[in-house]
Amino acid sequence: MTLLQVMPADDAANVLLRTEDLAEIAAELAPHGIRLERWATVPLAGDAGQAEVLAAYASEVERVSAEGPYPLVDVVRMVPDDADPEWPAKAEAARAKFLDEHTHDEDEVRFFVEGSGCFYLHLSGKVYAVVCTAGDLMSVPAGTTHWFDMGTKPYFCAIRFFQEEDGWIAGFTGDPISAGMPTLEELVAPEPRS
Repeated sequence: MTLLQVMPADDAANVLLRTEDLAEIAAELAPHGIRLERWATVPLAGDAGQAEVLAAYASEVERVSAEGPYPLVDVVRMVPDDADPEWPAKAEAARAKFLDEHTHDEDEVRFFVEGSGCFYLHLSGKVYAVVCTAGDLMSVPAGTTHWFDMGTKPYFCAIRFFQEEDGWIAGFTGDPISAGMPTLEELVAPEPRS
């Protein structure tokens, strides 16, 4: 389920908007230059590699690459490995790299092939938490303050689009805002029944 939750930056408990309506989410994000669109998903083997993933989405990847322009494209996969005793520590280290508010000098463009993750966009005194799931393409313009939560048990495969070889260089803001916002798990947890 794709989800948007909007909160004041200084009051995470005050939910201004919560919706799973893709058109409404896209309309809320568009004034900030953020693009959210849905692609039809293609069934792939759980261990599909970069070549298979890119081939399955070739026409969409070509279109987005040309629009960017984003000449560099790759695939990143995070899948729990219960057989690896180091997996929890590896997962936490990977998650920690993205949890602090930062910006990039180029657009951050991701298509979720499988799994989920949450982009938190700090815009005009509000935080827009966007949970992306399989089929979602999210494009965050260069210079947008944001962070990303892949959850405590990361599970996703995403196609990433870059303008430059060193495209994912973060400029951390030093703002501790991310610590006061709900995590991915908290956002998608079922609401308690009364």
